[in-house]
Amino acid sequence: MRKLMSALVIAGSVAGCINGGSFNALDAVSSTDASVIEVPTVTGVGFAAVATQPGRNPTQKRLMAIRASRMAAMRELAEQIHGLKIEGNTTVVDMMIQNDSYRATVNGLIRGARTVRINPKGSDTYETVLELDENTIRRILASAPRPGRAKSTFVTM
Repeated sequence: MRKLMSALVIAGSVAGCINGGSFNALDAVSSTDASVIEVPTVTGVGFAAVATQPGRNPTQKRLMAIRASRMAAMRELAEQIHGLKIEGNTTVVDMMIQNDSYRATVNGLIRGARTVRINPKGSDTYETVLELDENTIRRILASAPRPGRAKSTFVTM
């Protein structure tokens, strides 16, 4: 009986490792009905300084800061829904790091974001809060392209 239990535990562990052991919302949508998945409301917050904005007068700069803070909030929503791609490069010479750099990119489509609020923060900054409700997220995930999956290969010895 003990050997049978051990075999079942090992088989379950191996099966969990085949899929990578992590949850991916896109995989869940592709394997089940999108209306069954519990999806939370996602909030994105963006900030922008007025002084750094281009413009001929303070009013134009203020409007540009509001627009920039809205775009920053959209980027945060895209990061949460579609993910963030990070590429890194490290140069080592004589066992010492000479150069260490990274690059982060976001690529995604956000539709239906609701503006919760746009508030001035202090005298020179604006904050924008955007929100995607669960129905909008469910539609985004259901229509998102699914990358090709690598097939797992088992080698027995």
